[in-house]
Parts: sequence; C-alpha cells; structure tokens
Amino acid sequence: MKILDFAISRFELASRFIIVAFACGFIFLFNAFPALAISSYQSDTTEGTTQLLETQRKTDEAAKAPPIGLKETQEKTKRGLNEVQGDADIDKMKTPANSQSATSVEQEVKGFLEKVTGKD
Repeated sequence: MKILDFAISRFELASRFIIVAFACGFIFLFNAFPALAISSYQSDTTEGTTQLLETQRKTDEAAKAPPIGLKETQEKTKRGLNEVQGDADIDKMKTPANSQSATSVEQEVKGFLEKVTGKD
C-alpha cells in the first residue's frame, strides 16, 4: 500500500508541475507576442516623422494666432479631418468603403484553426 501511495504522490507532483509549466508557457507566449495574432501593415519607424512635423508646425501656428472665427473654421474643416490636420493621411484611414476585402480577427483565427486541424 505504501508503494501505491508513493506512486500516486509522485504522479500528482509530476502532473502539477506539468500544469504549472504549461500555464506559465501559455502566459509568456500570449503576453510576449500579442501582435503576432494579426498580420497587419508594419510601418517604417521613420515613416510618420515628416507628417507629424508638418502637423506640429501647423499646430504651433494655430496656437500663436488669435482664435479664428466660425466661418474660417468651417472652411478649413471641410477640407479634411479638422482644421489643423486637413486631409493628412485621409487615404490611409480605415473606412467601410476601403475595408470590404479586409479579414477580421475571427476569420484569421478560423483559417488558422482549419489549417492546424487539417480541415482545409
């Protein structure tokens, strides 16, 4: 009986270790690589610098000038997102018109699971 109790205690210890190791690996994997779940556009680190500098320049000009009137604000806003940004990167914004062919996260996960399970 002592041998059976010893074997069961060793089995429980090993199973606990495996469960803890699996949980730690799971937590590490999904905390360390969350962005790998979605394949998306990877921008260059210097890509937005010039656009931001231009926007900052216009913001500084707007801050130094006296407040503009309603008519001028409406005219500047008609040209784009707001009176400072204008239409900067408006073509890169996600809208229903340019997102019809995009795949959702659900579709990507479903496709991945189909590949893994072989139900392709």
